Amino acid sequence: MTFYELLVFIHIFSAILGMGPGFVMIYIVTKANNMTELKHAYVIRNRLHIFVMVGGTLLLITGVWMGFINMYLFGQGWYVVSLVLFLIALAFGPTVLSPRSKPIKALLKEQQGNEIPAEYFMLSKKLFFFERIENMIFIIVIALMILKPF
Repeated sequence: MTFYELLVFIHIFSAILGMGPGFVMIYIVTKANNMTELKHAYVIRNRLHIFVMVGGTLLLITGVWMGFINMYLFGQGWYVVSLVLFLIALAFGPTVLSPRSKPIKALLKEQQGNEIPAEYFMLSKKLFFFERIENMIFIIVIALMILKPF
């Protein structure tokens, strides 16, 4: 196995282990029926987020590294568009998602009782809207990587 093939191997496994959990993070918390379940769902979600962060970091590192090994990739439209979209999606975390998740985290900490407050649904709807956009970006990136259309 060449070094480049090793990078491809790590890149593919990083996509599976890093992006896969990201696609189910919304689903996990939407199935909670009360605050106990919701708090537990967010604990699970936070644990899965570690895989997303590590996988995403490895994807970026291996993808750019493969580009530097084969510089012609920087001239391929699918590669450049994938890289730009991936960077945009990564920027969503601190710029778009984090500010919308902080009020939810505070609400989960402060909420007394077992009933999910109406405010949560309002806040989560806004957060999940942007998470779905991010997921669509990742689906486009995956499609570009597979199909290499241009």
